[in-house]
Amino acid sequence: MPNEPRQSKAERRDEARQKALQLQAEQKKREKRNRIVAISGLVAAVAVLAVVVTLILSQGKDVAAGAAYTGDPVAIAEVEAPSTALESGGIPVGAEGVAGEEPAEDATVVDVYLDFMCPFCAQFEESNEPELAALRASGDVTVVYHPTSILDRFSNGSEYSTRAAVAAAVVADEAPEQFLDFSAALFANQPAENTEGLSDEEIAQFARDAGVPDEVVSRFTAADGDEEWRVFAPYVASLTDNAGTTLASAGGSGEFTTPAIVIDGERWEGNWQEPGSLTQAVTAAKG
Repeated sequence: MPNEPRQSKAERRDEARQKALQLQAEQKKREKRNRIVAISGLVAAVAVLAVVVTLILSQGKDVAAGAAYTGDPVAIAEVEAPSTALESGGIPVGAEGVAGEEPAEDATVVDVYLDFMCPFCAQFEESNEPELAALRASGDVTVVYHPTSILDRFSNGSEYSTRAAVAAAVVADEAPEQFLDFSAALFANQPAENTEGLSDEEIAQFARDAGVPDEVVSRFTAADGDEEWRVFAPYVASLTDNAGTTLASAGGSGEFTTPAIVIDGERWEGNWQEPGSLTQAVTAAKG
């Protein structure tokens, strides 16, 4: 074979530079690939950890299902209701701020249909409870609260709306002075929709913080006789089942959404988010 021409010094230098660049590029590729593998492993580990933490938290949270009434629809007159409730099932509150204050003959009655998991109900509470308190204090306005459970389906099987409404009904029945404070606490600490909601113990603690005695709190989870559902669960179910018919008879759209406001038997569909609008509507109804 003929001898290959000898490379010049400059050519050898250029060839060495090209090999060095090639080795450097390959090293960068390896480092990038290793980073991707490491990051992927870290992401997978974090995901597994999140699942484990979620499972631990869910196991530690007392969210007993089976609280809601599962029987046939039943009329208010046929269920055990709080002793402070009216024949309609609503819980009246007057000038003293205590559940069970029946409306005077000439009083203007404001019915409020609510669900403790309804975010708009929490907004209504925050925006309008001071106005309702002032109206009640006037002595000629009674506010009647109807705790319903239309959003049980948004609590991942824990029946939060029912559990919260039952607790409120128990407070109205046995600790009527704390009814408004406890209701306010449930709204102030409202869980998001599509979560399990507050645990039974969390509900109980908010009640204690509102001044509800322990012997009353203990009834929150009590079963209704030999049934699996809780005391007042049939009452809450009845309020919920009958609300659509009641609201339809009050006029307006007739659609059962929460919050729903009825003033002296007429559905009010004004803008409750506008300060003073509810007071104006009640004042107009008073004449």
